Amino acid sequence: MKVLLSINPEHVENIFSGLKTYEFRRKVFARKDVKTVVVYCTMPIGKIVGEFDIDCIIEDKPSDLWKETEGGSGITKKFFDSYFEGREVAYALKIGEVRAYDTHVNPSDVLDNFTPPQSYMYMDRERFKGTNSRQLELVW
Repeated sequence: MKVLLSINPEHVENIFSGLKTYEFRRKVFARKDVKTVVVYCTMPIGKIVGEFDIDCIIEDKPSDLWKETEGGSGITKKFFDSYFEGREVAYALKIGEVRAYDTHVNPSDVLDNFTPPQSYMYMDRERFKGTNSRQLELVW
């Protein structure tokens, strides 16, 4: 199973360059069969640009999570603390194999009624338009 995550351009660049090896989240997927993240790069890009496999998901108190992941965080401690402010639990997706798409995909071309998810979106077959099979192969 794949999920689509909205990620800011700066973080997308750091993920695909290998600088950022953890993607932080306030909540994670209810489904346990999620293995791959499809990366939607937020505006001004506004495209699906690639994907990465999830090596594992780490769940911990924010302070302990930072100690474990800071070397691959790709963000400052200040940003991390602000993102998890008031939270007792924090999550980090350990990024496995990364695959940038040669051709970026306009999500509205392949997904019905696309709006960028605030948290995540399961990539279920029912969501796909099925009109552009070449682009569909990339994200499915």
